[in-house]
This record gives sequence, structure tokens and C-alpha cells, in this order.
Amino acid sequence: MKAKRTDIVIKPDYTRVLYRPFELYQEDRFVKIIARIMSLSEAEVKREISQVMIDFHYRYPRLKDFFLKRFEQVRHHLLTDQPLSESRKLLIGAYFTQEYSLESAALFNPSIVWHPDQSGLDDGSRRFIISLRATGEGHISSITFRSGVIDTNNHFRLDKSSRFVTTPEVIPNPSYEKVLFERKLFELGLANEFSARIFSALDDCFTLNDLQENLNYARRQHRSRNGEIQATAKGMLSLAQSNYEVKFCPDQPLSERVIFPNTQMEINGIEDARFVQFYDDDGRIIYYATYTAYDGKVILPQLLETTDFLHFKISTLNGSAVQNKGLALFPRKINGNYAMLSRQDNENIYIMFSDLMHFWHTKHILLKPTFPWEFVQLGNCGSPIETEAGWIVLSHGVGPMRKYAISAFLLELHDPTRVIGRLKEPLITPNENEREGYVPNVVYSCGGLIHGGELIIPYAMSDYASSFATINLNELLNELTSQK
Repeated sequence: MKAKRTDIVIKPDYTRVLYRPFELYQEDRFVKIIARIMSLSEAEVKREISQVMIDFHYRYPRLKDFFLKRFEQVRHHLLTDQPLSESRKLLIGAYFTQEYSLESAALFNPSIVWHPDQSGLDDGSRRFIISLRATGEGHISSITFRSGVIDTNNHFRLDKSSRFVTTPEVIPNPSYEKVLFERKLFELGLANEFSARIFSALDDCFTLNDLQENLNYARRQHRSRNGEIQATAKGMLSLAQSNYEVKFCPDQPLSERVIFPNTQMEINGIEDARFVQFYDDDGRIIYYATYTAYDGKVILPQLLETTDFLHFKISTLNGSAVQNKGLALFPRKINGNYAMLSRQDNENIYIMFSDLMHFWHTKHILLKPTFPWEFVQLGNCGSPIETEAGWIVLSHGVGPMRKYAISAFLLELHDPTRVIGRLKEPLITPNENEREGYVPNVVYSCGGLIHGGELIIPYAMSDYASSFATINLNELLNELTSQK
């Protein structure tokens, strides 16, 4: 059986831009640029910043605030404590700010969940949120959002997206537990004599400022070994900064919100967020997303959580069983434990259970490559979807010529370690219109849902653009249960 494609294509739009810090990696260049700005007369400064605001203010309503914030971030490069006018502060901030086209290269790997606001809709219609991996200059990935409505006949209507996007306010984690921090540092291979010395000076619960002060003091005391301890110090600071919160303004439309890399561990991208609408034991609904932070060398599995898509909490996942990509949470606890699918070896699909959301230590192989179109690798395509017949899991397989395909299997409802059905053929393989792109011959999804008797599958086409496909739920379940 094959899924039915829609004619919707969500393409990357290079005109969607945001402002972000313009970073220079030579310290002396900050000093030189600021010195040149300081040489301007006040009249020249006012003229320059006026032109900047004329050119850019209509694109970003909060640009002035960002320039002032950016000035504060670079003011330590000033050579004196001379008071500066607001115009000069704004101009300095503008020189260290840039526009960035966040989806100029690709918009792919979609995940779909129901919108928390279902008001004002016709009977049988539901509002949804699509998260997408947006990739721009330098192959930096971020999480962006679209919204839309599916009507009673499963026709899609996408809301118009804003041209300009805005990064949120970033709120550092207020405190860290030393025992948990040490454990995660050990998992990352950064625990050593130097880190032990730092921890010995910290309280059982410490702040980011506490850690920074101790690291700076230790560096001064061990200048002769600065190169040796630098990697550990950088890793400790990066780990601390990987736990934070972001907050958007309520008046920002969903499509204007983007979660852009904020920490050193994410500097090369936030990849493949798998969102799930999670039903907690107390009846609360929380949207979780597992994603991969990437610094160019090391991957770090992260967990994102929100209830309203305005305020997000980001934290590290811990344990020996979360050291790879492709994590996907079940939408509720099973037999009192959290459950998650994972990949551990770039080959098989695993299942894991834990009584704590942020700690995962045991794993079991669930599915191995069996059919020719998946001989290279198996992986999940998002969180399991609950039905009376069992948990439907969308999967991807990799075959000859590194060609990807999307298929499905079925897990027993009360014991999801049992595979009770598995398709022998893919639901979606790249057709002639989908096989050309950033990464050829790839179809990929990060999560679907059920509506109107059909399974809705958002999927990416060759890591370039995204679309939707549907399949009759009863027909799929009949096929799965006949393939025992």
C-alpha cells in the first residue's frame, strides 16, 4: 500500500530573515571597530544611526532594543569608562548585528502536533502546528513554525507566514545541581582532575555566575597549563549554558517565532525536533520535543518543553542510553514509566523506559533491518501514535544508493516492547519530483498524527522542502495486523 500525496509544498523562503549577533573571532577586531566608531563626531554618529534605522526599523519592531542589548554585550571592549550617548550605543550595537536568512538553504524534517488553541473552528476541523528544521548560511539549523487547519474532509489550509522572524528572550537556568552536573560531565568525557577541583569549590546547588567565577579563578591560578584545561573549562561552561529558557512576546504570530542556536553546544545547529503532545498523569498537556544540539564535532541530545509555544524550557538529556540522535517520546507514560524510541548504533531501533524524564540508562533492541530497502539503517520518524489496535510508529529505512523510504510498524498497546505488525513495503519513497535536493533521494518525517480516519504524514523531500501525505487508517491497521 502507498500513501496519497497532497499538492502542498512548503518551500524555503530566503526573504524570511532575523537579526542576530555578528560575531568576530579575533578580539582585537572588536577593539578596532569600536575605536573607529568612537572617532566619529556626535553629529556623524546621529547621521549614521538614523540611516540604519531608516533602512531596517520597518523590518523589526524591536530593533532598537536589540542594538542596546548588543552594545551591553560588547561594551567590555571599550578602552575607557567615558559616558556615551544613546545614539553612539545604538551605532556600536548595529555594527555587531547582522541579518540572517534562516531558511535560505532548506526547510525540512517536519513534525506536526495539534495547536493548543482550537477555538473558532468549524465542526470537524482542527488547527495544527508544524515545526520544521530551517537551514541557512553556514548550514546552521534552527526550529521554525507554521500553522494551519485540517477540515473535516482532511483538506489542508496553511496560514500565511510572516516575512520577518524574531529570536526570543533567552533566560539562563537559575541554578544547577552539582551531582547531576558531574554525572553529565562524565558522560561527555570531560570529567578529570581539573573539573573535580572546580566542583570542590561549588555548593551542592550553584549558579552559572558561580561556575564562571570559579573557572576564571582556576585559569588564573594555572596559567602554565591553560591549554590543557581550556577544553574542560569550555565544556563545563557549554554544558551549563545548554540548560536555559526562551520566551516570546504574546503578540508575535507563531510563524515569527524561531528557536535559533543559543549556546556553544548548539553553535552548528538545532536538528530534527520531534514534537509530541504529551498527556501527564495529572491531566496536564505538555508539548515535548527531543532534538540534537550540534557544535560541529559533538552531538548533545536535548529536551524542549512548552505548554503554549511562547515559553520554552530547554534542558539536557542524561544517561548512557541518550548518546545518539533520533529520540522520540511516547505521548504518555506506560505502566508508570516514560517511554522513548531511540537509535544507539546507527542501524537498529531501540526502546527505553525511565521513571525520570531527563535520565535514561537502559535500552533494548526493538527492530532490526530486515527488508532490502532498510538494510543500511532503520530509524523512527517521530513519536508513536496511539490507536486501539496498538502504537503506530512511522519509520525510515535506508537502502541502495542511500535511498530513504518511510514505512510503519505496530507495537502492542500495553507492552510496546512487542512488535505486532510491520509493513513489508514502504509507504513513501522519493518520486521523480522529490529525489533532487540538498540531499538527494531522501524522504523523512519527524512525526505525524491522526485526523478524520486518516494518518497524516508531513515529510521532507531530499532535505530541501516539505509536504504532506495521507493514508486511510483502517487500511493501514489491516495491513499491519496481517503482517504479523
